Amino acid sequence: MVIFLTDNGHSVPGPFNAGLRAAKATVYHGGVRVPSFWRWPGRWEPGDRPQMAAHVDVFRTLAELAGAPVPDTVRPLLEGRSRVPTLENPRVPWPDRVLVSHLGHWKTGGVANAKFTHAAIRNARVKLVNHVELYDLQSDPAESRNVLDAHPQVVSDLRAANDRWWAEIPPNLENELARGPAINPFKARYWAQFGGGPTEAFLRRMDPERKFTPAP
Repeated sequence: MVIFLTDNGHSVPGPFNAGLRAAKATVYHGGVRVPSFWRWPGRWEPGDRPQMAAHVDVFRTLAELAGAPVPDTVRPLLEGRSRVPTLENPRVPWPDRVLVSHLGHWKTGGVANAKFTHAAIRNARVKLVNHVELYDLQSDPAESRNVLDAHPQVVSDLRAANDRWWAEIPPNLENELARGPAINPFKARYWAQFGGGPTEAFLRRMDPERKFTPAP
């Protein structure tokens, strides 16, 4: 079995983007819609799977394929569905659902103020962005026409779903108040091996005990 997928849209201006809006570091389709190819010759029928999918489906899918049961203590913490039914039969019924995209860039300890910033919640038909923009993805995949005022009940339902999702997030932010090292260890190892990096003055200020020594 071969799986190919990416984590976000492109990050530089100019490349082909299939008419999708914006790019990486946004929650518009140009930033969050990505390719996903799953190939298992002799087992899965080639072709598109039209059912909405997301990265949160990968774990459950692999667990089912491996025959690994998810413990009862873990299951409530997992989002996503197993994609095995759709991989084995592209025409299988697939109930609609809600998926959330959130750009988790906020200052340490600022999670309470991040709920409506760079956030999108969607189902198979529509997508609510930052609680103030609504797009019909079937008729407007480029997200160019805000139809928020025309669908108050849809907006209300999506906002309520987002409230339920967000209520589960803060208690599980294990590293929200974590403090990392002054110098990123990965960067330190790279500089030690290949040279370059910050100036000596910067290193002395950030690493007074001189635990990191750059390459000559």
